[in-house]
Amino acid sequence: MATSLPAGHQPLQRPPAHRAAVTLVELLVVMAVLAALAALLLPAIHQARHAARRTNCRNNLRQIGLALNSYHALHRAFPPGGVEWRPQGNRTKRQLAWSAFLLPQIEEQALFARLDFKQAFDSPENAAAAAVVVPVYLCPDARRLSPLVSGRGACDFGGIFGERISGPNNPPRGVMLYDVAIALRQIRDGASKTLIVGEDSRFADGQWINGRNIFDQAFAINAAPDWENDLRSDHPGGAHAATADGAVHFLSESLDLRVLAALCTRAGGEPWSQF
Repeated sequence: MATSLPAGHQPLQRPPAHRAAVTLVELLVVMAVLAALAALLLPAIHQARHAARRTNCRNNLRQIGLALNSYHALHRAFPPGGVEWRPQGNRTKRQLAWSAFLLPQIEEQALFARLDFKQAFDSPENAAAAAVVVPVYLCPDARRLSPLVSGRGACDFGGIFGERISGPNNPPRGVMLYDVAIALRQIRDGASKTLIVGEDSRFADGQWINGRNIFDQAFAINAAPDWENDLRSDHPGGAHAATADGAVHFLSESLDLRVLAALCTRAGGEPWSQF
């Protein structure tokens, strides 16, 4: 049975709970802490992403190095750096690249079958196949706006034609030559001491079908002007290159030019043993 209160008495009520409020000072402190954490974490995240891209680039070049050796095992020589170099104004030459001949060894047999090797790299017959982007031939750090160059798949790697650091590259002294297939027995400096393919991601005209993607090294690594094709990358501090034995190395920008020149020749007899 409910009990009624005497007249004039009100039931006791709990005092209203005070709602905690965030002061401006506390808000500023929280914002400062978050900003400090962001300042610490963002560079680490950026470095992690860059390291992942650099590793991916290295893996791509490693696949190319292994593919070149598979090609050598099958044909008893590496592919020529290019076929039928096209002088300025000449439209009769095919100018096909080593990277087109290498397609079956990088699991691109179907694309290889679509090419007509009797036609030039920029012929209408090869246009559709040439427009295919081949991921193995790209560096994820490259600053290209598109994976296509003039409607053809880009290539961020070039064959080593020789070097112009110590003198004229005549006759060419590298492994990737025009219309000549070099065998391992001809690399008298040693396969592990001779570069065969390296990064050239800043060369605007690099295309995997176009035989212009070979070069004779003329500058320090990452030092060539934009119009020149040379060993260079968008990785800070250096560029990747593969030796004829399939190994991949990161070559520093500070590498001695005499050593760099020696690495770009196949039979120079240079005494350099480490790089």
